[in-house]
Amino acid sequence: MLPQKPQGVTTMRSIHTDLSIFLRLNLKTSPLAIKFQFFLPEGIDPLPADRCLSLCEMMIEAQKTGKPFYFSREQTETCVGKILLGMQEMEPFAESGQIGEKLRVFQEARANYALYQYVPRFEKNVVRYLVFSLLEQLAFEPDLLILAADATQAEIIMRSMTYSTGELYNSTTTPVMGCAWIFIYPFKSGKVNFLVPEMIHGMKARELFSKDTILISIPYRWIPIMAQNLREMTWHLPAHRSRELYLSEFKAIIKELAEKS
Repeated sequence: MLPQKPQGVTTMRSIHTDLSIFLRLNLKTSPLAIKFQFFLPEGIDPLPADRCLSLCEMMIEAQKTGKPFYFSREQTETCVGKILLGMQEMEPFAESGQIGEKLRVFQEARANYALYQYVPRFEKNVVRYLVFSLLEQLAFEPDLLILAADATQAEIIMRSMTYSTGELYNSTTTPVMGCAWIFIYPFKSGKVNFLVPEMIHGMKARELFSKDTILISIPYRWIPIMAQNLREMTWHLPAHRSRELYLSEFKAIIKELAEKS
């Protein structure tokens, strides 16, 4: 008989999708895979107890350690991560918008309170464990793939979404609780989302990313589509080399099509 797993432990579905194309982007930091779990993930160590971090800082921690880890509701989180993940209730003074006014992000608490209706959160106790893994060590099918890119790299990544689908680019975020739009929103909405960390209060203040960084979060249903498109499409378009090349290419295309039609 096969040995039984301890109660409440689960084996995550092993990786079947070839994601190696994302490594060829040569991003400053490795693509980060995320998995939301109800049961304890087998074979993954917890975030060390002495690492008291915010949810956004855990993205940086994954880059520093290079090893997969999970975060759970039993561990300490220094910002609003547990609230967004449905692991903890929000304090009434925070829910009322008092913090945003004190931080001078908002004119009055009412503005901060009004904003909370838009911030995505998981339902209570739906997510008990959050797993982080760099792409190089990835052993499971990810729920999200988070990429930190510069503007040139971001153009290629986002174009791989629309290349075969015609999908619109959309950036949705708020000046606070920015991690909700990288972790929760793409998973629940199924939409690729991107944002500029410099525009998010906590990410900017914690100095987590270089000033030219664009964060792109790809939910699981889009990952294979974008991977395939990256393999197929031209990354560096000739017209992007110079204004003159763009104008000459565009003029030639218009002339050719006009003559054919």
